[in-house]
Amino acid sequence: MNTVRVALLLGLVAWASSRHYSSQWAAHIEGGPKVAQEIASRHGFTFLGEIFPDCYHLQHPGVARRSVNPSPEYHENLLSETQVKWARQQKVISRYKRDYFGSQFLYPLNDPKWPQMWYLNRGAGLDMSVQGAWREGITGRGVVVTILDDGLEKDHPDLIKNYDPQASYDVNNHDDDPMPRYDLIDSNRHGTRCAGEVAAVANNSLCAVGIAFNANIGGVRMLDGDVTDAVEARSLSLNPQHIDIYSASWGPDDDGKTVDGPGELAMRAFIEGVTKGREGKGSIFVWASGNGGRDLDNCNCDGYTNSIWTLSISSATEKGQVPWYSEACSSTLATTYSSGSNGEKQVITTDLHHKCTVSHTGTSASAPLAAGICALALEANRQLTWRDMQHIVVATAKPANLKASDWTTNGVGRNVSHSFGYGLMDAEAMVKLARKWRTVPEQHKCEVVAPHTDKLIPAKSTVTLSIRVKECRGVNYLEHVQAKITLNSQKRGDLQIHLTSPAGTRSTLLARRPHDGSRIGFQSWPFMSVHTWGESPFGTWQLEIHNEGRFLGKLIDWNLIFYGTEIAPMSFEKGNTSKSIPEKSSDKVLKKEQRISSTTVSPTRQGSTNWRDDVAQHSGLELSQTSGANSVLCRRSTNSCIECSNGLHLFNGECLAVCPDGTYSSSGHCLQCYYMCKTCSGPNDYECVTCHKDSILINTGIESFCCPQSLLPSIDFTTWYYRACIGLVINISLLISVGICLIAQAQGCRILSTRRLSSRASKSKLPSDEKALKYNLTLNFDQSDSDDC
Repeated sequence: MNTVRVALLLGLVAWASSRHYSSQWAAHIEGGPKVAQEIASRHGFTFLGEIFPDCYHLQHPGVARRSVNPSPEYHENLLSETQVKWARQQKVISRYKRDYFGSQFLYPLNDPKWPQMWYLNRGAGLDMSVQGAWREGITGRGVVVTILDDGLEKDHPDLIKNYDPQASYDVNNHDDDPMPRYDLIDSNRHGTRCAGEVAAVANNSLCAVGIAFNANIGGVRMLDGDVTDAVEARSLSLNPQHIDIYSASWGPDDDGKTVDGPGELAMRAFIEGVTKGREGKGSIFVWASGNGGRDLDNCNCDGYTNSIWTLSISSATEKGQVPWYSEACSSTLATTYSSGSNGEKQVITTDLHHKCTVSHTGTSASAPLAAGICALALEANRQLTWRDMQHIVVATAKPANLKASDWTTNGVGRNVSHSFGYGLMDAEAMVKLARKWRTVPEQHKCEVVAPHTDKLIPAKSTVTLSIRVKECRGVNYLEHVQAKITLNSQKRGDLQIHLTSPAGTRSTLLARRPHDGSRIGFQSWPFMSVHTWGESPFGTWQLEIHNEGRFLGKLIDWNLIFYGTEIAPMSFEKGNTSKSIPEKSSDKVLKKEQRISSTTVSPTRQGSTNWRDDVAQHSGLELSQTSGANSVLCRRSTNSCIECSNGLHLFNGECLAVCPDGTYSSSGHCLQCYYMCKTCSGPNDYECVTCHKDSILINTGIESFCCPQSLLPSIDFTTWYYRACIGLVINISLLISVGICLIAQAQGCRILSTRRLSSRASKSKLPSDEKALKYNLTLNFDQSDSDDC
């Protein structure tokens, strides 16, 4: 009870002091300190000292130390001097020592929903240790987070204090106001809810509290309208020198059958962000892993969460279980809490119309919590790069209390799961590690092309392929691993793909997706895994492809791309890491089946205005001169081209005058045709121009398909035509015969009826004509005569 009283008293003092004027002034006085001292003495002020040149600190002993009202008399006396350009009586503002602020002032918070915020206040290792970070005096101050979503209610009373207009924009309406569009069902409440999780103001007797409650919060309205590559790129690249963290809780459809990712412009925005954002330290992109669990979706089919540039976040329920909506994949880095099944608690945050909600759900709620925790770590160390943040998350995430059947230990002893990544984010541990963290070594990239091409994958079977890596320049400690795969299948969802590292860590790159009936397959799709973080790339890697369906599949090609460092990052400097770094082979001669290229990711050149130059610098590329005036961007180690001059087409690292079979020209590149097409005009199965020998071209006048001959019956079409004609003649003859029979039967009925009429008329006393008339009137109702016919 005493703690409550102290907290309330301090809160009242803070509130009251914010309205008080002090006995001190700041004044701009020309002429130097001596003139300022003379003016101060003349009007009864005490000269306290110089703040800046010509700006001085004064105090008047006749003014109360704190007063609700200003002191205009003394103020006007100062301004009466010609050398005084301006003067401001100072107000008392709230400032607390961080040790006291963290350890006492916050407990308990007076935000009405604080007692219900189970994911922050349960203790006993069951929350994300945010209060521990607060006790360290870390609250997100000075860090800027923006929410890429459907708008932000910037005047919400629990957000307005932390609202940052420089971190906000309306891409949908092309103005600076991110306010959401209101409708009857509050369909644009998502962004405001996410923002409150990050930076709702603490201890203001309103709603809830954000994890980084002193951080600056902004919003980008970009989901309430047509979303295009340009819309995404503008959102991802907003004010990157001011914004530290971008939080996104959206992506392609989570329907279990979509494979999609960022377009060319959005990809460029990511590259620009990580290479130039935050003065070269790199923008931090936090992404929700997806809500397609019910449809058995896999977040490795989402090119945003599957990217090395994003920090992909999954969800855990109140009881530490996998939520029904959660997607499991090998690109998930870590987890925060969110909603679960009926009866389990949900996330509490700000809502539209200046309200509060206790029912924020899904991985949409998890990503902003992670962004808030990253903001705490960033306040603890403003020099962290985007890769530093990922390393710190991996090093501190805790698997305790998270229940999943797929927990395993990787080659350097870290626990990792496809459902939870490396575990629950720990804010206190991240803050403490961030304070002593040293920037990770330079990132290198090494690509190994597999020798296995055009490998059939029979139905109900498994194909296992291997690559032995003996040399990988610059990469001894792994970060991200990508398996770039081109694969065809009549039903894409029947496939499962696994990758096993030399240390024995088995990553599921793709799980079976029953709803995915696409025949397109995967075209150079970069499946990504973080499960081998810290391991060595050297040794034998195995790729397993399981075909659970009844259709034949085919692996066209695959390669492995390793990202990592040459020397150990800080988190691997201590302890035994020998098991993850085998001795490198002294044999520098590569096997014939391997083609290895190596590049380096470096900071971009200062002041560069040419994006081609920036990308070249980022990827370790250089501009080389070829014959004539043609200039080509090539990899330093292998001279593989990545861009061609006008009139040429880029294909597999070479510049060609004409695209080869199986590809089509698009924007200076030779892109893959649909696998059934030998040549094509586009990527779809209905854009074939010519077919392979085992297929025939079917042209409908609008679309052109290649149909395998094995699917067509072996029939002599001439014989089939004659047989069809004969069958038609026979059918027509039968119809005519039946018609003749029916007509003859009708005629027989009439003759028989006439005979009966004559017979009955001859036996009647009536004249025959009269009887015939009477009979004709009643013939249709004479059942016995009808039965005879």
